[in-house]
Amino acid sequence: MDDIYLGLAANGEKQYLHLSRANRHGLIAGATGTGKTVTLQCIAEQFSRGGVPVFLADVKGDLSGISMSGSPQFKNAAILESRAKELGIDPYTYHDNPAVFWDLYGEQGHPIRTTISEMGPLLLARLMGLNETQEGVLNIAFRYADDNGWLLIDLKDLQSVLSATAEAASELTTKYGNISKASVGTIQRQLLAFESQGADRFFGEPAFEIADFLKLDDQGRGYVNVLSAAKLMQSPKLYATFLLWLLSELFEALPEVGDPDKPKLVFFFDEAHLLFDDNASPALIEKVEQVVRLIRSKGVGVYFISQNPIDIPEKIAGQLGNRVQHALRAFTPRDQKAIKAAAETFRINPDLKVEQAITELKVGEALVSTLEPDGSPSVVQRTLIAPPGSRLGPVTDKERAIVQSISPFDGKYDTAVDRQSAYEVIARKAEDAAAAAKVVEEQGVEAQRAQPRATPSMWEKAGKAALGAAAASAGTMVARSMSGRKSGANPMASAATAAVGAVLGSGALGRFARGLLGGLLR
Repeated sequence: MDDIYLGLAANGEKQYLHLSRANRHGLIAGATGTGKTVTLQCIAEQFSRGGVPVFLADVKGDLSGISMSGSPQFKNAAILESRAKELGIDPYTYHDNPAVFWDLYGEQGHPIRTTISEMGPLLLARLMGLNETQEGVLNIAFRYADDNGWLLIDLKDLQSVLSATAEAASELTTKYGNISKASVGTIQRQLLAFESQGADRFFGEPAFEIADFLKLDDQGRGYVNVLSAAKLMQSPKLYATFLLWLLSELFEALPEVGDPDKPKLVFFFDEAHLLFDDNASPALIEKVEQVVRLIRSKGVGVYFISQNPIDIPEKIAGQLGNRVQHALRAFTPRDQKAIKAAAETFRINPDLKVEQAITELKVGEALVSTLEPDGSPSVVQRTLIAPPGSRLGPVTDKERAIVQSISPFDGKYDTAVDRQSAYEVIARKAEDAAAAAKVVEEQGVEAQRAQPRATPSMWEKAGKAALGAAAASAGTMVARSMSGRKSGANPMASAATAAVGAVLGSGALGRFARGLLGGLLR
């Protein structure tokens, strides 16, 4: 298993990023135009060749070229070949990498969607810039929906639940706490602004399955998952929150693996300063720190890319064991502070004046320090970075279409599905209430009572849900017999408990009833 070759140090030593230490996270920093993107591409494609899937955000549009082979005819080919010769890379060959394009808006790749429930109130509050009081109201709306069994899938579901929460505020106050209608109005306005930015396409179904980022191709190479983020960067808060959500999903979904020989996934977080802007709440920073600290044991390496190393909070920067520092310019007092801070993070090299070297580094040159196999940081070295073998620069629309046509996820996420959820349930209840009021007004209370139920009773719903769940379970048993999958679960018992869940919702009563019935049927 080959380690990641970063380049050749001034003292003639080859610099490596060891795969066994790659889940100790890292930082690629440097001023604009110093070579951060090329370094990222060089590292990412080597991870792919080593059988490690990669996720990266293509902020400027030029990282899409990682999916195509470089060529002697392309721009900068002479520089790359000269650098390869200087580093003793022989033979230096051009090659492509298995790639999948993703796009929150579904324009430059497969759409990525999640549900409102999966995003959760903390990240949504951060996304909308809510204060503590407004975040509290949002938490109440989530709890109210959960207790009523209302599915929160897309933005219109959340809007409906917020309206229902405001209408029932006086009744809910004793159960959940104070609900300010002004706060509800603020949240709804933020949701409208959020929707106008196109974020409504991010929430919905089919929801993204995080395991799809962990695929290998038929040659054992890890897929490079490229998120088209040029348009997304116009909404920087959405960009940062989305990437944090991805990290959280990875943390929750992946099992503990301890210290693997190589990572299960490497996650490159470009423009990382957007996550830690001045509006980031202490709770959010704490969540990021927790995820970065603990996700290592899930086999995930997180690499932050930023222009300035002091953009990363100290508690998080202290978790980053592998560092590639490109040039910084001392134009302002803040720049000088960044240079001093960057120099102090490296293991001392007595033959190198680090603060001076940071300002003198050329394009494609960096200070490198990585974790050794024994876990100790290597002495910082001034290093010429190795060139990538894939194309530097963006793919054409035709090339992108070809790459997408052979994607293993072609057709899986491309068509949105809108099933019954909170919006439809609340709208139906409102229609039923209006119809009942009209009958009372025109014919009297007795006439309204004599009418059949406008919506199914509990047991009618249970029967319908059980039939549907049983049919699905029968299909599941057939699929298992064909695929050879085994499970200790009883599909018919699952059908019955699913029916109860459909009737009673996801609150405490529903959870208790599902557990009781499930125990009786096993």
